[in-house]
Amino acid sequence: MSPRFTPGLVPPDPRPERALWFVFRGRELLVHDEHGMPPMDGPESLGLTPVRWQYLGAYDEQHCFACELAAGHEPPKDMAFKDLRALFGQLDEPIHALAGRAVQIVDWDRSHQFCGACATPTEPSLTERSRRCPKCGLTCFPKLAPAVIVAVERGNEILLARSPHFPPGFYSTPAGFVEPGESLEECVAREIREETGIEVGEITYFASQPWPFPNSLMVGFTAKYAGGAIRVDRTELEDAKFFPADAMPSYFKGRISISGWLIEAFETRHGLR
Repeated sequence: MSPRFTPGLVPPDPRPERALWFVFRGRELLVHDEHGMPPMDGPESLGLTPVRWQYLGAYDEQHCFACELAAGHEPPKDMAFKDLRALFGQLDEPIHALAGRAVQIVDWDRSHQFCGACATPTEPSLTERSRRCPKCGLTCFPKLAPAVIVAVERGNEILLARSPHFPPGFYSTPAGFVEPGESLEECVAREIREETGIEVGEITYFASQPWPFPNSLMVGFTAKYAGGAIRVDRTELEDAKFFPADAMPSYFKGRISISGWLIEAFETRHGLR
């Protein structure tokens, strides 16, 4: 049976000597030079003094913690701080996913030490992942920004778009954030219309993926082309076009992004995988 992560709020007492520690400097994770993440005796055993730390839960039988270091902290010998994007494919997938959970909790905890309404120091809850103001009662939970990502199909073609920050020649399925008061399906139709000028229908849920860059949940959909000509929103995209299944551009493959899952599923339906 594969290891399973069980979220938790209250750490064991006393704190276990050996645990899986996700140590961050800003949003960079401390890893060994070979990108390993072995359990350790705690950051103090490496001469590190956390600003604050949080208990995450247990990965199988291994307790998990997250902590942050002060800005500018140098890594211990034979270790380095790495951005989580650079660690795709370097860390085991479940560990990378846990690191994504950890960095979001660290960021949220850091930015909610004081009440946003009255500036009183907040206190952590022992029953849920939140911080509460003891003076005015304002309770803050970790923030999450849902976003949709969509594979629009037109026969044997798929709509792909290129953002200015992509590597040369790479394309992806269009995506965008959900607005207040908007359903996921309404967001799909609006984002495709705003970014490419076309209309879509037959919107169907595909899958979802946590995306900690910085605090997103990517919700994937498929949709069918329903009309209109492509008019690229140049404030968002460099290019957008329909690609035939047998003439795909470069894209982000594998488990890195749900965009790759959507495109690979499209290729499979057309007998190309």
